[in-house]
Amino acid sequence: MFQSFEATTTPQTGGPRLAQLRDVLKDRALDGFVVPRADAHQGEYVADADMRLAWLTGFTGSAGFCVVLQDRAAVFIDGRYRLAVREQVDLEHFTPVDWPKTKLGDWLVANAPKGSVIGFDPWLHTKGEIDAAKARLEGSGVTLRPCDNLVDVIWQDRPAPPQDLMVPYDIALSGESSADKRGRMAEKLRQSGHKSTVLTQPDSIAWLLNTRGSDLGHTPVALAFATLDDSGHAELFIDPAKVDDTLRAHLGNDGGINDPAALGAAVDRLQGPVLVDKSTAPVWLDARLQKAGTPVAYDADPILLAKACKNEVELSGTTEAHLRDGAAVCNFLAWVDSLGPAPDVTEIDVVKQLEAFRAETGKLRHISFDTICGTGANGAIMHYRVTEETNRQIEPDNLLLVDSGAQYLDGTTDITRTLAIGTPPAEAVRAFTLVLKGMITLSMARFPKGVSGRDIDALARNALWQAGLDFDHGTGHGVGVYLSVHEGPQRISRASDVALQEGMILSNEPGYYKPGAFGIRIENLIVVQKAPPIAGGDDREMLNFRTLTFAPIDRKMIDIALLTQTERDWLNSYHTEVLAKLAGRCGPATLNWLEQACAAV
Repeated sequence: MFQSFEATTTPQTGGPRLAQLRDVLKDRALDGFVVPRADAHQGEYVADADMRLAWLTGFTGSAGFCVVLQDRAAVFIDGRYRLAVREQVDLEHFTPVDWPKTKLGDWLVANAPKGSVIGFDPWLHTKGEIDAAKARLEGSGVTLRPCDNLVDVIWQDRPAPPQDLMVPYDIALSGESSADKRGRMAEKLRQSGHKSTVLTQPDSIAWLLNTRGSDLGHTPVALAFATLDDSGHAELFIDPAKVDDTLRAHLGNDGGINDPAALGAAVDRLQGPVLVDKSTAPVWLDARLQKAGTPVAYDADPILLAKACKNEVELSGTTEAHLRDGAAVCNFLAWVDSLGPAPDVTEIDVVKQLEAFRAETGKLRHISFDTICGTGANGAIMHYRVTEETNRQIEPDNLLLVDSGAQYLDGTTDITRTLAIGTPPAEAVRAFTLVLKGMITLSMARFPKGVSGRDIDALARNALWQAGLDFDHGTGHGVGVYLSVHEGPQRISRASDVALQEGMILSNEPGYYKPGAFGIRIENLIVVQKAPPIAGGDDREMLNFRTLTFAPIDRKMIDIALLTQTERDWLNSYHTEVLAKLAGRCGPATLNWLEQACAAV
């Protein structure tokens, strides 16, 4: 079982740990300290050894940070976690703050006394993040100072860092050799006038070197750093315990393998301009380059866009992975339906059964994130993670939201289905149908080359907007191929200005959440492709989406009267395709259920 249901932190530990940290602040002559949910690589998932925010506050969300002053402490969370944070932290000691609406610098100006010195770990914050905070602190008398990590001083039983092997990833799955990738990236460096770059994100390194790992579980990467120069030569900086002869043979003579302790000296020797992605690189890196007098150029990690645009081999592999996963999900959905209108099971039972069906494929490497399984009011907690303490019986005459994904060697999946248990409330059926209308509209989108995610985000929201409703998360995120389930630079959100390109995989997941009552989300993965020409159209290049995810959408949740004929046609066509693609992959019992679930509306 990949998912754990243990409550790793409790609100009761927050107060005593906060007091310990404040004692350390006094010893260090600091007035405050910033504790982010981050490691030195700025990925979404972090190892247990880097769960400092959760250890201190109890908050386990995938994004956020805490600011500790002598007289107050604030936990900054985005819209996904407004409900969860109040369940996880001791509100007597920690105040939730709406972020990014409230910026770090603005909060410090309003709450820290003039003359305050606020410490931060330069390995855990990006240059862009610190620059933005310093700009808002200008003239306030409050300053930021890099220092050692003060949480580590008081975290006596901190887990050891992961040391699993970095392993080769076969070209039969990647579709391109590491040498060719490094050659392409070196050409990008030369064209942009950069002599070298430092790669700090493990999934960028994994893509470039055709490697994978298991340091983070959900994301199959090994934690490491790397440099790449304009000749295509790469140097890897990784714990020696993660290296064996197989990896050495895979990397060959085209790249060196070094201890992480050698990174500083290697950075000092880099020829400039050195490309630094200030949105992901730690402040430490920029400070080291500045101290060495090396010219620095700030731009995006050159790997991001190349990794996002999947080649034909990757697309073929992930298409197969999604069909395999779709059959497992159908077995699961049929099982839920067989439980009847008043299931005698809990949220944990549901999560275990879903993972078991995926394991039966014989191909499951891991789950791509902890399954979100919320019945009734728990479904309204957008990133709810069930534990033994929060586990609830599945509620009759309500909804069950299940957001899950898998890691297979040939692809990464992410799917959400919201199911009616018994007779769903009429209010929920209406809201579900509005969410479905948005999901269908985005699925059918056709748009010119150059359009970004923010240009089409409203397509998924408009039906909700017309009813005075909305949701507080992005409509879509990028997805890797046996890499991160959340990758950039592409997104479908109001904040994304990255042009969508062929081969990009994104999620399509509008939702609606009524606190204390129910949650709704419908999610498929889609891939950007070249759209066929339309008679009478001009010669401009157009793009559209191909759906990767196949599993029935619960028809008991749909008010057919609210769908247009075009939307009904799309839904019927989708279900016809689900049945055609998955019928041969399901057993007799599931097939009987699938035929009914895919019947026309």
